[in-house]
Amino acid sequence: MTTAELDTILDLNTLEQYCSAIGAGTLLKSVVLFEQLMPEYVANLVKAKEAGDKETLCAEAHKFKGAAGSVGLKRIQQYAQLLQHGEEAGWDAGHELWLGMIAEHAFADLQRLKSFLEAKA
Repeated sequence: MTTAELDTILDLNTLEQYCSAIGAGTLLKSVVLFEQLMPEYVANLVKAKEAGDKETLCAEAHKFKGAAGSVGLKRIQQYAQLLQHGEEAGWDAGHELWLGMIAEHAFADLQRLKSFLEAKA
């Protein structure tokens, strides 16, 4: 995978800054914690969608966006950001796609992130 391709998945600029400031090993510890929480984040999104609870879906997407962004998961953060704005034009047409993209890519993107940080540690 090229750096440009990886940069669509991970926030490489932010990750480089974090690695310089606190070290890749310390950041990796945060990523491991996020990895433990991520199944619950995804499950909460799916549960709210299945219940037709738009308000909860948007609130859970907002939480997930912040958590994903804090560890440099750029693509997941971007989809969660779209998902959190239920009042925006296009939300009704797009929210299922965005949720699907989160479910499809979150775990693989997390593994890429861990590999990236392990190589730097």
